[in-house]
Amino acid sequence: MQSMIIQAPAKVNYRLDVVGRRPNGYHDLRMIMQRVNLCDEVTLRLVAQPGIRVTCGQHGVPEGEGNIAWKAARALLELSGSDQGVEIEIVKQIPVAAGLGGGSSDCAAVLLGLNELLRLGLSLERLMEIGVTLGADVPFFVFGQTALAEGIGELLTPLAKVPTAWVVLVNPNLPVSTAWVYQNLQLTQRDQLAKLPNSFENVAELCDILGNDLESVTIPAFPVIDEIKRSLVGLGASGALMSGSGPTVFGLFEDEATARKAAADLQQHHNWFVAVAETC
Repeated sequence: MQSMIIQAPAKVNYRLDVVGRRPNGYHDLRMIMQRVNLCDEVTLRLVAQPGIRVTCGQHGVPEGEGNIAWKAARALLELSGSDQGVEIEIVKQIPVAAGLGGGSSDCAAVLLGLNELLRLGLSLERLMEIGVTLGADVPFFVFGQTALAEGIGELLTPLAKVPTAWVVLVNPNLPVSTAWVYQNLQLTQRDQLAKLPNSFENVAELCDILGNDLESVTIPAFPVIDEIKRSLVGLGASGALMSGSGPTVFGLFEDEATARKAAADLQQHHNWFVAVAETC
């Protein structure tokens, strides 16, 4: 096999607690992370000519060494000792700098795909170890399950039971820097973290634990995020929350018809990115 096409899904955070700040500037987090089937398409090809080439054509996505997918390919080529080259073509469906983990998911797709193409036989645990050196969300996408994520995001525990939900993703076309959000976050003293269940019977129970500490930075700077949350709930979402560092907001719906009707209403009245997805 010399080529492979991989679907790289987006993610949302049902919960994002910032527990503390490390001396190196990273933050300790507690998150519940969920994949959704809005996907980038990543094509990998092994070629005779040495080197790594990334093509995307999407504004804001670097095509050379600055791309996290390029770094993933370099890591596995170095491990393999192969003198082959790799061509990576990324077709973006996930908005850039949106809090949906698109770049990290593309990176994980390269790790998983090249592990097969180069016949490295690396375990998921080893790929996750490589992934966390490239980006904090990469291990989650390698892990491939709904999870409680702790540490900087690399300590992953699968959740026993999580219901499928329909998700409306809304991005007001405002790229938000993750670094800027964390730099402006004011940590507040907690007596203790609220206990989170490890299983959920229905969407209503998921909505009971929705929360994102990073909204305290983004909503004052971008009030449209709060407007989107209120609009989604008004259109039938059981709950709505900003994903990751934003600015994308997701609404959770119990049925497809209500989700699609809400999305159509938002698309009709606003010039926002709107997509309907299902959890996966």
